[in-house]
Amino acid sequence: MTELNMKMVESSELVEETFKFWFTDQDHLRSPFPIYIRERLKTVAISNYLEWMEQLDEKGKEEMGESFFRDKLEEIIFQTAIHFVKTEDEKLTLCYPFMPRIGDKVKETKDDGEFSIVFERSLIKEGDQKYLRIRLKEDNSEKVWERMFELPA
Repeated sequence: MTELNMKMVESSELVEETFKFWFTDQDHLRSPFPIYIRERLKTVAISNYLEWMEQLDEKGKEEMGESFFRDKLEEIIFQTAIHFVKTEDEKLTLCYPFMPRIGDKVKETKDDGEFSIVFERSLIKEGDQKYLRIRLKEDNSEKVWERMFELPA
């Protein structure tokens, strides 16, 4: 892979917009990528993406639409990031970016005025099914409770 190919892919609109989306908090999503890995992640993920693209023949490239290439880039970004984070909790965030995180404030019920703070998360496996277990502590008391979320297989 040449330096020119790397620069062309890195500056492409698809690549720029994909990293911008995932590295910036949105209304419905917080970035799952810790700041300390972003620069290295971008470089290595682009390199991995280029290697993947070089394996495709021209006909294959023409048949696949932009959304396919964006999805593949996102897949490579997440696969690469797993190797750069330091903690198991950061890995959980990368695997399940839409789930509550440590430090999040959560209400037990919609009508409940009390917030609880997530202080622990873990992956639980029961048979073939996986769950994310979060442990919470009520903000105004010492009450600890937990909730389990069924995860996709």
